Formats: sequence, structure tokens, C-alpha cells
Amino acid sequence: MSRPGTAVAAGLAAGLAAGTARAVYAGLRRRPPGGAATWARTNHRGEPVTLLEGPAVAAGALLASALAPGLRPRTRAGMVAAGAGAAAFGGYDDLAGGGGRRGFRGHLGALAGGEVTTGAVKIGGIGAAGLVAAALAGGRPADVIINAGLTAGGANLLNLFDLRPGRAIKVALAGGALLGATGAPGAARAVAGPAGAALALLGEDLGERAMLGDAGANAIGAMLGAAAAASLPRPARAALLAGIIGLTAASEVVSFSAVIERTPALRWLDMLGRRPAAGPAPPGTGQAPATPPVTPAADGRHRTTAAPGVQGAGPIPGAVSP
Repeated sequence: MSRPGTAVAAGLAAGLAAGTARAVYAGLRRRPPGGAATWARTNHRGEPVTLLEGPAVAAGALLASALAPGLRPRTRAGMVAAGAGAAAFGGYDDLAGGGGRRGFRGHLGALAGGEVTTGAVKIGGIGAAGLVAAALAGGRPADVIINAGLTAGGANLLNLFDLRPGRAIKVALAGGALLGATGAPGAARAVAGPAGAALALLGEDLGERAMLGDAGANAIGAMLGAAAAASLPRPARAALLAGIIGLTAASEVVSFSAVIERTPALRWLDMLGRRPAAGPAPPGTGQAPATPPVTPAADGRHRTTAAPGVQGAGPIPGAVSP
């Protein structure tokens, strides 16, 4: 396909993804499955947000990848399998997760002790989805292993950034743009669906009305990982997988949020489009800004407890970053 043709196909895919995500989100807000309280959580300010953004973004990305023109059949199948599996297991952890364990070490340690956490189920499920997606995409055994790691690792890594408004979507858009510019000719078409769906609801995320949650972050991360698997040569894929593994391991001991806060350029990008951070109380008021108590999340990030008076709000089962 020619360069203009690729641009048109990518634009169509992004438009389809964005339109679907917005429509699904509007429908879910009108009639939330199980009621609004099922999807209500509190954000880092202790204010209510909804997790309905995640299923809507996943739906838009999946439909675009399934129907958009120009994708190779194997690439299409791999991306749909990756996104659907990651969204399903991420959504399960969103709704059923208890938040009592931290990170891979916490979940796998609990499993070794005979306790099956929702996080452990998600780890296994997304790993299996990554393997299925890689097998559908095809290649030699070494390629299947690398591609499965990219898909599952991408799902987990993007979720590590879903701690502040817009952060995970910004990371996804940056990664998608880089892959689209440097990957094979089909890379732009592959990333257009996930990127378009995420961009469509960036305003809801930055406005602190909704968040991706595990369902959305895992799905977009898995689909971008599958797109990288289909677009990059083996040395580049191996290097990318090594980077994902390194960042994931670092997240067990290093706070991404703390690194961002003390790095001016990263902090500027992180705050771009967001509401200003809460400052100290005015002199003489005798009041400190309301800060909800913080509890550790199952995967190592920190989540706030329920905001007072917010029905159904509670710990965010899968939203993490250390």
C-alpha cells in the first residue's frame, strides 16, 4: 500500500475506533451494567471516577482492528485476540480485585502459599492471551516467544502508568506514534485503532471523570505490544522486550510517580492538560488540603480509599503505579 493509502487507512481506523469508543462510553454511562456503583472508584484526590472508560476504549480499539482496511489477516487476528483477552482479564480484576497483594511478587507469593488472587488470575490470563495472539500472528518458535512477551508485557506495563489522569493514554499515544513512525509500513495501520480509541476519551481521563482501569490499560497495552510484534524486526523486538522487562522489574522497587515528579520535563508532560495539583491551604484558614488515606494496591501501586459520601466508591482494584 502506498504512503497516502496507508495514511488514509490509518485515519479510517482511528476514526472508527474513536467514534465507537465515544458511542459505547455514552451508552455505558446511560445504562451501566450492574449500576453506577459497580464501576465507581476514587482517584488520587479522593474524588469519584468511573471505570467505564476502560470497556469503551477496548471496544473501540477492538472493532477498529477487526474491521479497518489494510491489516494483514494474521496481524488482525493477533491484535484482536490480544485486546479481547487483556480486556476480559483486566475487567475481571477491576471488578473482583480486593487490592490486598502487591505486584508480581505479591501475587505469585500468594499463589505459592495456596492463595489464588484476582491479580494472579489476570497474570495467567493475559499471559495466555499473549501466547494465543503470538501464535495467531505466526513465525518461528523464537518469534512466538518474543511476541507473546511483548503482548503480555505491554499490557502490564501500560497499566503501571494508570495512576494519574491521562498518564497511561499519553504513554500509549507516544508509544504508538513512535512505532507508527519507525516500524514496518503496516505499523501505522496497526496502532491506529488502539490510539484512536484512547485519544477519543483522553478528555474524560484528564478531566478526572473516568479512568482506563485494568480493562482499558491492559487492552491498549496488549494491542500496542501485538502491533510491535507484527511491525518490528526480531532484534528490535528483543530489545523492546528487554526494556519492558526492565521497567516492570523496576516498578517493584521504584516509584514511577516519584521519578516523574522530580524530573521537570516529565512532570510538565504529566501535568499537561490536567487540573493543577492541590496546594497548601491559604494562611490563616487552619485547614490542610483534604488527602484521603492511602492503601497499597495489589500490584504495588497506591490507591485511595473511598471518598466520604461517595456511594460505591472504593479502592481501585487494578489502577497502579508504584
